[in-house]
Amino acid sequence: HGATPRSVDTSAAEAVAGVTVVNQDGLVAVLHEDREAADRALELIKADFDVPEATVDDRTIWDHLLAAAPTGRTGESAGDLAAGERASAKVYEHTYTDGYLAHAPIEPHTSLANVEGDRITVWSSTQSPFGDQGRIARALGIDQSNVRVITPYVGGGFGGKASGGQALEAARLAWITRRPVQVMWTRAEEFFYDTFHAAAVVKIRSGMDARGRLQLWDYHVYMAGTRGAEVLYDVPNAAVVSHSANDAHPFATGPWRGPGANSNIFARESQIDVMAADAGIDPMEFRLRNATDPRVRSVLEAVAKLASWTPAPAPSGRGLGVACGLDAGTYVAHVAEVEVDRATGNVRVERMWCAQEMGVVVNPEGATMQMEGCLTMGLGYALMEHIRFRGGDILDRNFNTYRIPRFSD
Repeated sequence: HGATPRSVDTSAAEAVAGVTVVNQDGLVAVLHEDREAADRALELIKADFDVPEATVDDRTIWDHLLAAAPTGRTGESAGDLAAGERASAKVYEHTYTDGYLAHAPIEPHTSLANVEGDRITVWSSTQSPFGDQGRIARALGIDQSNVRVITPYVGGGFGGKASGGQALEAARLAWITRRPVQVMWTRAEEFFYDTFHAAAVVKIRSGMDARGRLQLWDYHVYMAGTRGAEVLYDVPNAAVVSHSANDAHPFATGPWRGPGANSNIFARESQIDVMAADAGIDPMEFRLRNATDPRVRSVLEAVAKLASWTPAPAPSGRGLGVACGLDAGTYVAHVAEVEVDRATGNVRVERMWCAQEMGVVVNPEGATMQMEGCLTMGLGYALMEHIRFRGGDILDRNFNTYRIPRFSD
């Protein structure tokens, strides 16, 4: 990412029988009726690039984001932070970090484009057919009414199949060659061109009184936005401040199953756990003690009943954790039972319980599948997934190094 071509030599590829080479406006492609023949011809192209020096990697990204952060904008607020600090018997200050994640769908991005006269039809594995339609029309310089996008079943998206890069490539190549063109990204391209879940930093100063009641919540989120950052608990003195700059990331980022909410809820609930443990209060009891919202209480009480929760202050040694959150009008509470191998540090999740309150459920089966999908992806998000990179170079290009949850997990 960020590299610019100095020279491209396509002569060897052009000499292969049946090959069509396109080199137009920065798009270089090899087309053949046989995919494997196209792949072999593509390897014959000699290209030279100016590659920018790497100034950040997956170990230094959070310092980079903090340095690039603009002045924050305050969203939700209440009371007075100074008064909250005075009312607190103890103040806690912690920083939470979150890395980049790939969407990693099993089906890579794929599109087929066919031109008939001044009209083009594109079949694409996309979550954004109308967005693709507009992008294609602008790229080809034609009226949007002459572009039709058909969406077949999408083999996994999770927010990652919205940018439509492969649809634009297929459409441009079909328009240039006047032949049907299918573009199927390889697994390496799938990882490289992903619009990753954004890395983020969250800084929290919070306080409680001697009775374990929250008094202060000073929350700053960097580069993740405020989705999921609601002050879910009863805090009389609180502020949520967002520091965001889209150009701070070394490559494209985008929605990943509730963009930003996962970072914010992780940070908030971790801070709550720290305070509960220090106060010697059971983490479920601490949350209920500080929540009067009936919908928050309903999911916490429901999941506690499901999991047969027995109060015990942390650290209890039993490997039970609880968290709750709010997204898109849906209140959620989880309990997880985990086992830690003390010799290796490996964490195994034995069982999870989930309670959701989302109002009227039109499709109960679909809602249940959403819950199961979120739990499964959450396993990978928490325990194993992390994009390694050096500057604009994505180092994870396949499932041999980027692991997603398996049935055995």
